[in-house]
Amino acid sequence: MIIRHKTVVAAIVLLFILSVAGYSFAGEKTEEAALGKDEAEILLKDLAPDLKVLEVRPGPVKELWEIAVQSGERKGLIYLDSSKKYFFQGAIVDLKTKANLTQERMGELTKVDTSTIPLVDTLVMGDKEAKHKIIVFTDPDCPYCAKLHQEIKKVVAKRQDIAFFIKMYPLPMHQGAYEKAKAIVCEKSLALLDDAFAKKPLPEAKCDSTAVDDNLKLAEKLGIRGTPAIIMPNGIVIPGYKDADSLIELIDKPAK
Repeated sequence: MIIRHKTVVAAIVLLFILSVAGYSFAGEKTEEAALGKDEAEILLKDLAPDLKVLEVRPGPVKELWEIAVQSGERKGLIYLDSSKKYFFQGAIVDLKTKANLTQERMGELTKVDTSTIPLVDTLVMGDKEAKHKIIVFTDPDCPYCAKLHQEIKKVVAKRQDIAFFIKMYPLPMHQGAYEKAKAIVCEKSLALLDDAFAKKPLPEAKCDSTAVDDNLKLAEKLGIRGTPAIIMPNGIVIPGYKDADSLIELIDKPAK
């Protein structure tokens, strides 16, 4: 979708841009005049009063600029054409490799510091001393979390050098998920998590742990707003479901 930047309704468009589900670039520079951060902010200033341009670089497509922006705590990507008249948002996918270039770039842009994520109250699947430690934010009522959970089991069965540290992150939209998450955390039980994914009833929480509330606050701080969310050892956040082979490929991929 191509939109004239001067005719956009600011708040609605920015919210749409920053909530794109898809998340290096080796783009070729346009023959048009260079685009700097200051000029980009002027061109996009009507989108939101607090919009900040973090970086401007050639996009993955010729005559296209990639602009990394931030509004509040949210970061996003905007693509601007070389004439500097039109911008668009959305995922750019390489037809040959099927790689979602926008998603990959968003992963780099939203990297987190894994050392700030406590692992004390996590459920561990695999050897906790494994070389590759993957953190997963999951919701006991999330169907894609349930699918991912089965794939995690396959990864651990294949690779003893990979372990998953699972943090309970119940989404507000799932009624009852908070109570289930707390019960699971209190028991530190993978069996209870399996039961939750199987839609079986769970017992009431038997402790006053604040772990779930702490996870909710941490997720907000890290910019995680959906489940499942997979955090790689290098801090890149991978949103959504991945099958076992894809997970292994991502884990084995050289860190940037």
